[in-house]
Amino acid sequence: MNSIKKYGLVYLKGMAMGAADIVPGVSGGSIALIAGIYQTLLDSINSFTFSNLSLLKSLEVKRFYKAVNGSFLLSLLLGILTSIFALSKVITYLMNEHPIPLWSFFCGLILVSAFLILKDIKRWHLGVILAVAIGTVIAWWVTNLPPTSSPDAKWFIFVAGAIAICAMILPGISGSFILLILGKYEVILKAVSEKDIFTLGLFASGCIVGILSFSRVVSFLLKKFHSATIGLLSGFMLGSVNELWPWKIVTAWRTSSSGEQKPFLTENLWPSTYLEEVGKEPQILFATFAFLFGIGLVLFIEWLANKLQKA
Repeated sequence: MNSIKKYGLVYLKGMAMGAADIVPGVSGGSIALIAGIYQTLLDSINSFTFSNLSLLKSLEVKRFYKAVNGSFLLSLLLGILTSIFALSKVITYLMNEHPIPLWSFFCGLILVSAFLILKDIKRWHLGVILAVAIGTVIAWWVTNLPPTSSPDAKWFIFVAGAIAICAMILPGISGSFILLILGKYEVILKAVSEKDIFTLGLFASGCIVGILSFSRVVSFLLKKFHSATIGLLSGFMLGSVNELWPWKIVTAWRTSSSGEQKPFLTENLWPSTYLEEVGKEPQILFATFAFLFGIGLVLFIEWLANKLQKA
């Protein structure tokens, strides 16, 4: 019964990660860090070693499943997939029809989470402060990068997959946004719609190599320089607010693979100038409620988690 409760909770956390991944600019890694499963996720990914994979060759499936923390990964993956299939239409609708409250909600959620994570740092020193500042600056800089022209060669799809998946496990930096910067977002979407197995296989191979390599780097940093690394990851979340800012004006458009016009480049605006520049109400009251709801939700989850630990 305890294991059902445990992995049921992991499933719900996976759903939260999946919901975040649907929104461009929100990282599933942020949700993993907020939900307290970031280290477990890294350790589970890192358990895909040659010795554990060799268990599959000898058909020792049960040993392999246990060695890679299969129950955790399966519960998490099912939660992510459930969210993607069940909530994609809802979140897409909110993004199109009510973007300001949606982005305000995520702003509140990410900001309060970053500060709660920083609160857990036991020993503050100059290195931690610098790490927070560096993480914030890097995320701010990345989210301001314009999309670039990239090589058309097939090998770059592999590279793009490796880089994008690294971003996906970093709090605050969205993998889909990185693909957009690398100029491969539409290429991958087109490959999905056309069922281009070769391109998707190259991309997936890059993702596998990237996540298996990069997760080990992050795990090493967390073990050796825990406080500074937590500071850096929190900084990434703080800096990502630049991308999540609710009031934006579109400065350039792109044509999607389905022929639709979609925002390509945006510029942040103050709420006071939003009506004048965009011609729409800034919805400050709705934005404030959504922002406070995001904060309240995280604080409630934190309170609930502490209560369950003491029970």
